[in-house]
Amino acid sequence: MDDLWNYLISRPTDAGWLNWLIPTVLQTVTLMVVLLVALAFILLFDRKVWAAVQMRKGPNVVGAFGLLQSFADFLKFVFKEIVIPAGADRTVFILAPLISFMLAFIAWAVVPVGPGMVVSDINVGILYLFAVSSLGVYGIIMGGWASNSKYPFLGSLRSAAQMVSYEVSLGFVIITVLLLVGSVNMTEIVESQDRGMGILNWHFIPLFPMFVVFFISALAETNRPPFDLPEAESELVAGYQVEYSSTPYLLFMIGEYLNIVLMCALLTILFFGGWHSPIDVYPLNAPWLALLWFGLKVIFFFFLFAMVKAIVPRYRFDQLMRIGWKIFLPLSLAYVVLVAGMLLLFPDLAGHFQSWRS
Repeated sequence: MDDLWNYLISRPTDAGWLNWLIPTVLQTVTLMVVLLVALAFILLFDRKVWAAVQMRKGPNVVGAFGLLQSFADFLKFVFKEIVIPAGADRTVFILAPLISFMLAFIAWAVVPVGPGMVVSDINVGILYLFAVSSLGVYGIIMGGWASNSKYPFLGSLRSAAQMVSYEVSLGFVIITVLLLVGSVNMTEIVESQDRGMGILNWHFIPLFPMFVVFFISALAETNRPPFDLPEAESELVAGYQVEYSSTPYLLFMIGEYLNIVLMCALLTILFFGGWHSPIDVYPLNAPWLALLWFGLKVIFFFFLFAMVKAIVPRYRFDQLMRIGWKIFLPLSLAYVVLVAGMLLLFPDLAGHFQSWRS
C-alpha cells in the first residue's frame, strides 16, 4: 500500500485518476442522500395510501400533514438499544442487515434517471442488476440462520425459494425487451423508446403481457403483499426479521423499500419510456423535465404497489410457487420464443424497434 501511495503522490501532473474518482464519489453520495430522503416521503406515501383505502387519516401529527413522520421513526430506531439474542451468531447477525442494505444501494449505480444522470453507464447494466439482485437473498438467509430460532429460519427459507422462483420469470421478461432493443445498456433501452410518438412507442404496448408478468413478479421478488410470505405475521411472527430491533431492523426495511423503488424504476425504464414525455410536444419533452417525468412514473408504479398491498389478500405459499413455476415461467418463456421468431421472420419489425441507433 505504501508503494501505491508513493506512486500516486509522485505524479502530480497525471491527475486522471482524480478526475474520475472525485466526480464518481460526488455522484454516489448525492444519489445516496437523494434516495434516503425520497424514501422517507415514499414510506409516508405508502402509509397514507393504506389509510385512505381503510378510510383512516394515517400519519398526520409529526410535521405539517405528517411529513416528518418518517424522520421521527428513523430517530426512534437509531436511538433504541440493539438487542441480540443470547444464542445468536453475533457476527452473522450484524452482517445480514448490512449486506441487504449495501446490495440495495449498489444496484442503483447503473440506473439512469435522466439523460447522462447515472453513476456508471456500463454496457452490461442489466447483467449487473441480475448479479446484485441474486446476491440479495443472502442477507435474508443469513439473518434467519443467525437468529438461532425456527421462525426466522423458516421465513428465510421461504424467502430464498420465493426470490429464486420469480427471478427466473423476471429474467425472461427482460430478455424480451433486450431482443427488441438489441442492447443490454439501460440508457440505450430508454433511448430506444423515443421515436417521436411518445407513449405509442413505449414497450408496454407490444409487450403488455410481459409487463403484467414483470409487475406481479416484482411484488413477489420484493416480498410485497399479497406475496409477503417470508414475513407472514399470522404464521411466522414477522418471519426472518423477528429477532431484529433498532438499527439492524431499520437497515432491513430500508433495503426492502430500496428494492421496491428499484423495481418501479425498472418498470419505468423497460416498459414506460424512462424519462421521456408521454406526449411528443416540446414544452413537455424539454430536457430539464426529464427527471420530473422519471420521478412521476416511479411514483405511479409505487402507488400501484401500495394499492395491491391494501386491497389484495395474502396467497398461500403453495399458490405463490404454483403461479411462479406453472404460469409465469411457461408464459414468459413462450413470449421470448414468440418475440424472437417475429423479429427473425420480419426484419423490418426489428428495424422499427432499433431505429434509435441511426
